[in-house]
Amino acid sequence: MAVKFSELHYKEVICVSDGRRLGFVCDACVELPEGRLTAIIVPGPCRVLGLWGRRDDFVIPWNCIRRIGPDIVLVDAKPDQCRVPRHKPGLLF
Repeated sequence: MAVKFSELHYKEVICVSDGRRLGFVCDACVELPEGRLTAIIVPGPCRVLGLWGRRDDFVIPWNCIRRIGPDIVLVDAKPDQCRVPRHKPGLLF
């Protein structure tokens, strides 16, 4: 399946096992020597009213993607197993 990243960017990701909306594709992991896409990254949901940042990101392996439609991406992955902690910036001082 040949897909450009520009076609994936900002598509909504939905888990087919439980129908849960995970969010929108924002980034991708690429294997450099071959240039192969290995995973897509979906930012985690916002915390209380979006004031305290976001929860952990979802990193979904390419082999878990089942279907790419015109505006959604269907994945067959357990969201709790795909969570990766977000980088927390240090203090300003």
